[in-house]
Amino acid sequence: MGSAVVLFERNPRAVGASIRNFGMLWPIGQPAGDLHAMAMRSRDCWRDVLRMAGLWHDECGSLHLAYRPDELAVLQEFAAKAPALGYTCALLDPAGVGQRAPSVRQEGLLGGLWSPAEVCVDPREVVAALPGWLQERYGVLLRFNTAVRNIETPYLEAGSEVWKANHIYVCAGDDFQTLYSDLFADSGLTRCKLQMMRTAAYGDRWRIGPMLAAGLTLKHYAAFQICESLPALRERLDAEMPEYARYGIHVLVSQNGKGEVTLGDTHEYGLEVGPFDKPHLDELVLDYLKTFLDIPSLQVAQRWHGVYAKHPEKPYFLAQPAEGVTIVTGVGGAGMTLSFGLAEAVLSGQA
Repeated sequence: MGSAVVLFERNPRAVGASIRNFGMLWPIGQPAGDLHAMAMRSRDCWRDVLRMAGLWHDECGSLHLAYRPDELAVLQEFAAKAPALGYTCALLDPAGVGQRAPSVRQEGLLGGLWSPAEVCVDPREVVAALPGWLQERYGVLLRFNTAVRNIETPYLEAGSEVWKANHIYVCAGDDFQTLYSDLFADSGLTRCKLQMMRTAAYGDRWRIGPMLAAGLTLKHYAAFQICESLPALRERLDAEMPEYARYGIHVLVSQNGKGEVTLGDTHEYGLEVGPFDKPHLDELVLDYLKTFLDIPSLQVAQRWHGVYAKHPEKPYFLAQPAEGVTIVTGVGGAGMTLSFGLAEAVLSGQA
């Protein structure tokens, strides 16, 4: 028999990092081994839940594009090593890329790495809809607009209420101060601020196809660190594009069911997150976007920043500060990708 579950959320609805991202379920970015397996398990859980809940999703896969010989070298090396490491992907020539993504710029294109594993969702839609679905299907109790103020197991104080629970899971994102501040101060966790954009809706008149990335992304995700050709690429990119390196800029592209295109992103690390965005970083993102995607009538309709917690060495932060309390945070930019898989691992004691 399952447990009774209560979800506490301090805001009237979720407004943090969970809705401020690309909506990319992105196993291709996770390093081979346990994390990639966790990402694939999470992807499978996502697909089941999305189908049952009747929510839009697109099993569109991903393309990493190469326009320089050193970028192609990394893709060739990764494609050669991938099958033995559990990845399913294929190296495409420019014509093959064009067949899957007609709007990718062909001028100077040397090839692309195709992966069918990735799934696109609209994070704003799914995060808004899933709590109600969980309530209806599984009887999950929802306590929105109710901040958790104190935990002294087995009791939890939230708003004006006191609850008794067998186990409490604290998944508070980058909020390090409200609960267990001393523990977080010693954890090594920091914050990352990302600037992102979304276009006006194209509807069905223009679709990208797969989610897209290019050369800059190859130095961002840990999966590509297995490539001996990567250091030379990183050195060249950092020398030619120092401001992109300074702000951790690489450019990803996803498109939701309405045809809105999400673009980004930047990475600024530090415990202090400034409220003021840097417009020139958005321009750097758009400038790089134009090197690999011909996007018609580009109109930026929304700009925002997100903040997530990240550990400099660990893929996520897990702690048990008291009997019956588990803290899970610091998943970095892989929150949606690892979510269900990490939850299973935590609940089973395998994380």
